[in-house]
Amino acid sequence: MDLAAERRTLGGLLEARGVSRGRRWLLAGLSLAIAAGIWMPSTHRVFRPDLEGWLGGGIAPRARALAARHLELWTDPALREREVARMRVSNAEWDFMGRTFLVLALANMALHEPSRAKEYLAPMDRIIDETLALESSRGLYFFLMDYARSAPFVRRPARSLFVDGEIALMLASRRMVEEKDAYRALLRERATVILESLEAGPFLCAESYPDECWMFCNAAALAALKLQDSLDGTDHGTFFRKWLDLAGSRLVDPRTGILVSSFSLDGGVRDGPEGSTIWTVCHFLSLVAPAFAEDQYRRARKELGRDVLGFGYALEWPRSWTGPMDVDSGPIVPLVGASAGSSGQALLGAATFGDREYLSALLTTLGFAAMPVESRGALRFCASNQVGDAVMLYALVQGPLWRKAAEVRRP
Repeated sequence: MDLAAERRTLGGLLEARGVSRGRRWLLAGLSLAIAAGIWMPSTHRVFRPDLEGWLGGGIAPRARALAARHLELWTDPALREREVARMRVSNAEWDFMGRTFLVLALANMALHEPSRAKEYLAPMDRIIDETLALESSRGLYFFLMDYARSAPFVRRPARSLFVDGEIALMLASRRMVEEKDAYRALLRERATVILESLEAGPFLCAESYPDECWMFCNAAALAALKLQDSLDGTDHGTFFRKWLDLAGSRLVDPRTGILVSSFSLDGGVRDGPEGSTIWTVCHFLSLVAPAFAEDQYRRARKELGRDVLGFGYALEWPRSWTGPMDVDSGPIVPLVGASAGSSGQALLGAATFGDREYLSALLTTLGFAAMPVESRGALRFCASNQVGDAVMLYALVQGPLWRKAAEVRRP
């Protein structure tokens, strides 16, 4: 008997027994609810990853497959051009950030596997050199969103800490793997500009956009200065302590204790605690102020982290703060409030602070919702893009670079 005939027979049987149409719908709904109650708590088991495949000692197989996709993008110009064009339509920043996170990931991979360091250094140099060339030829605004032109920067000459900080991170992380004389002077010059910009601000923070400071960019800049300390014997410790005193007392949300995400140069809050900012801020600050960073992570985990029936995700804002859906947050899933941007960066936070339970839940959701595709040993996620995948790769291989940087050397 086919399915339609079965339905007609069942419907006829219920009708013959005097069961009304409304009651039949109720019985059907109850049946579905019971089935969901039985199967939903177990659904996550189908997608739960083997953590060793993602985070095993060294570079795990899934991380290696994800890296293969990125290296393919930097060896196939046509493929890369299509991917960059797709990102820049939405956000020019993504092109730039994808470079930063990939360089950071490759630096960690080189430190994981010193015997293969040359394989990772070559694409790092290619990325850095192209980025510097684009900055030089296309100017300050090439990697910024269009609204950067809507007003002048407060500090003159105009500089974006977003650009300066992440270029410094790339230069420094490359040198942490192997010294390169050409990059030593470039890092020193960039670090000098960064420190001058930070010290000129009343809150020791600098603009990424006109009169707009982002905690993400300031934390990245601090991490770059810390890497310089390790490389060149400089000492920014006094500045770091002053920055933490100000940020910890004046730039946190009073209801959650979480660092705000954006603010004016004089400290006026624009955007409060934001998931697509705080997780990576915690990671960058873990190099500069480990205890403070871990406290921020625990607060973010409490306010923003979710694990429902084995599926992990992250909110964009705590319940005490209402913010807009924007290009950073990505689409917000109705009812549950899951943010793609926050959930992706939560992977980096969880990996940084060894939160394996949450990390496993996040990877479970990744396997379920992000549509992973593997071809010829290269892994990508159809629901993501190059910068999203680069953050995931960095989350899976991070560790050696920060550990090496923590061992400050003196000349």
